[in-house]
Amino acid sequence: MAQPTICPKFEKAISLLSQRWTALVVYQLLLGTQRFSEIQSAIGISGKVLSDRLKDLEKQDIVKREVIPDTPVIIEYSLTEKGRSMEPILRTIESWSQDWFQSESEI
Repeated sequence: MAQPTICPKFEKAISLLSQRWTALVVYQLLLGTQRFSEIQSAIGISGKVLSDRLKDLEKQDIVKREVIPDTPVIIEYSLTEKGRSMEPILRTIESWSQDWFQSESEI
């Protein structure tokens, strides 16, 4: 019996969400526009890794980077429409985790 093949689009979506920190960055930005330092302190990620993640998400049109010319320059990050469309997925994972992980030790 032949094994069914996995849809390439599904595989790409799972690959994106499974990249370390990606889902947490998107989840954090569901709260609204934030600066780099706000995201970093909220999820406890190194600056280099966060920078790499944000650049990748920006290339994929999930995150929007806005430079505000001020002194000093302000850079803010927000979700694009494509990024915001991930909310139901992340909320479902959030709900599932509340139902099935009872304590920190089970994670």
